[in-house]
Amino acid sequence: MNQLILGVLAALGSAFGWAVSTILLKIGMRSKSPVSVNIIRLYLVSLFYAFTLLLAGKFGEILGAEPKYLLVAFISAQFGFVIGDYFYLNALHRLGVSRTVPITSTYPLWAVLWAALYLGRKVPIRVYAGAFLIVLAIIIVKRAEDREGSDPLGFVFAILAPVSWSLAITMMDWLTRYFDPLPLAALRMFSAAIGVSFFLPRYWPEVRRVNPRELKILALAAFSGLFLGQLLFVYATQTVGSQVSAPVSAINPLITSLLAVLVLKERPNARIWEGLALAIAGILLISAG
Repeated sequence: MNQLILGVLAALGSAFGWAVSTILLKIGMRSKSPVSVNIIRLYLVSLFYAFTLLLAGKFGEILGAEPKYLLVAFISAQFGFVIGDYFYLNALHRLGVSRTVPITSTYPLWAVLWAALYLGRKVPIRVYAGAFLIVLAIIIVKRAEDREGSDPLGFVFAILAPVSWSLAITMMDWLTRYFDPLPLAALRMFSAAIGVSFFLPRYWPEVRRVNPRELKILALAAFSGLFLGQLLFVYATQTVGSQVSAPVSAINPLITSLLAVLVLKERPNARIWEGLALAIAGILLISAG
């Protein structure tokens, strides 16, 4: 099997991993608050990464890093997996998967904006076209939510999540000059686990009541999304370049919404599907090399 096929399959695998994680998180949150769910999954994925680093002999790269890089990684992790995922999990809880995903899929737009402003990246015309489609998708989804009387706070959470994620991605982009992918991914997860521990005293009674079934579901969500999904995407990018891996993995929203219909029995109306299609088209335009 040639490298192109392997890279494309890895990118598809990352998109599927993220989609499965979203569905599992929705199931796992049925009796738990979003913050408790986030605490549990970040602790679990940190264990996965620690074990992997030990096997790969990569812990030294983290322990020997300069303090300023560790600080940036810590801040990036807070925006990505503590603040951003807090908004995302609350949006899932309030709006459901099929309505949340089209809105949170706008993070490439914000990431491109920050890259242009802070990393000196040039923004091609296709990005502006993708931005227009994504903004149009948000308008369509918001109007559908207004008609159905959905929770407006859920919509606000869904908007704030990709903004926070994009800031995390921009900082991570800068850090890739100083770390290999595996240690950087692990460092961000360890940092996120430390940051989310701030909420542990308040949510400890709920965390300690997690039952074996919930723990299993959240462990699978952490493994599929934060561990396997990320590593497959890194491998795909290394193998075929981001100009291939990003557009392929950008089908994640479509996979997620389809799984929401099949597994969670959600029934998005036609406007939701229209918004989803436009968001995916916008993401593909932005991601295409």
